[in-house]
Amino acid sequence: MSTPKFITGEIQIKAPATSVWNALVNPEETKKYMFGCETVSDWKVGSDLLWRGTHEGNEMVFVSGKIKSIEPEKHLAYTTFDPHSEMADIPENYLTVTYDITESGGISTLKITQGDYSQTGEGEKRYNESLEGGGWNGILEMIKNQIEQV
Repeated sequence: MSTPKFITGEIQIKAPATSVWNALVNPEETKKYMFGCETVSDWKVGSDLLWRGTHEGNEMVFVSGKIKSIEPEKHLAYTTFDPHSEMADIPENYLTVTYDITESGGISTLKITQGDYSQTGEGEKRYNESLEGGGWNGILEMIKNQIEQV
């Protein structure tokens, strides 16, 4: 049995959980920190979640997945898959991203977990590429800065 592999990140944001949640699910907000991609979903368990953007003038889906669980302002879990990869678009090749938000005294903590890479196709390679790219740290900083500047 292989050892589970997850990428995690956590950051404190001087804002209420409602503001953090808005940054995570509002398409106009996600475009600001997720490489120009907006979320497209009805935010219900089992529904599609697409990350859509523009590349060289063409609108396209960069990441696709499904909502696994959702509790507004507290928790969101969804699967992710790069439809442009050479891997088969099968459930075994999807990773799960989980956002957990807790709030105390006007400060929200956002924790992001992505994995389990040990259970997916090309998992070791994908895990190492994510680590080399800084995991979620850069995106967490952008989310924090975006929310705190409002």
